[in-house]
Amino acid sequence: MGTITVGGENSAPIQLYYEDQGAGQPVVLLSGWPFDARSWEPQLHPLLEAGYRVISVDRRGFGRSSGTTTGYDFDTLSGDVDTLLTTLDLNDVNLIGFSLGTGEVARYVGRFGTSRLRSVAFLESLTPSFVKSDDNPKGVDAAGVKGVQDAIAADRFAWLTGMMDNFLNLDDYQGKLVSEDTVRWMWSTGADSSPYATWACPQLWLEDFQSDLARVDVPALIMHGTADRILSIDGQGHRAHEALPAARYVEIDGGPHINPVTHAPEVNRQLLDFLANPA
Repeated sequence: MGTITVGGENSAPIQLYYEDQGAGQPVVLLSGWPFDARSWEPQLHPLLEAGYRVISVDRRGFGRSSGTTTGYDFDTLSGDVDTLLTTLDLNDVNLIGFSLGTGEVARYVGRFGTSRLRSVAFLESLTPSFVKSDDNPKGVDAAGVKGVQDAIAADRFAWLTGMMDNFLNLDDYQGKLVSEDTVRWMWSTGADSSPYATWACPQLWLEDFQSDLARVDVPALIMHGTADRILSIDGQGHRAHEALPAARYVEIDGGPHINPVTHAPEVNRQLLDFLANPA
């Protein structure tokens, strides 16, 4: 629907594609990796029907945004979010992130504060840290990141097929909560992403967001699936709530990592309840 320029690489501008639909209080959606704003389709209609202005953006390197080889760090990505909000002059924003997008939400608050925000939401949170530690034994380390990047570089499409199983817990839910058609559609959007961007983003898993979360002073929602095989509920959901004890905390029973697709009715109900009354 529109593009904004957030920088340049060699002779070409770096442009972010965004869609700006509906009218009312703004809801800005930040997607997970390696997908783009199209992954929010199960939430789009309910949000529009509830009377929100829905702005969804493709992260640099993904979807219809520029396939640049620069800027895959949270300072740059949160700066892209700030450029979007300031360019569209958005205020009273409900800033909602999923997975990698939760890191962008946290870093945006850490760098730019909350003057433009009404609320924030962390769905399948990467915060407060995904780094392996004594209190997060299911986290990752540098060797784990390198292993993922090596698999992406060797055969990105085969790697993505394998990841879909654990993104959606297909052994439990295919043909029940998620159709083969939806799996194919999601795979195609992931495959459509920039090869470099897909490879570069796993290094972001080693970021720490403790100081960013300390600046959250608006109502917050933390929603996490109990069966997430990517970001475990013990390592991520519970610890995110410990870091933000005043946040509304919701567990999606049986929810895999991409539960906004498999468990869309419950996720949408909880999200709309929060947006209607975030305090």
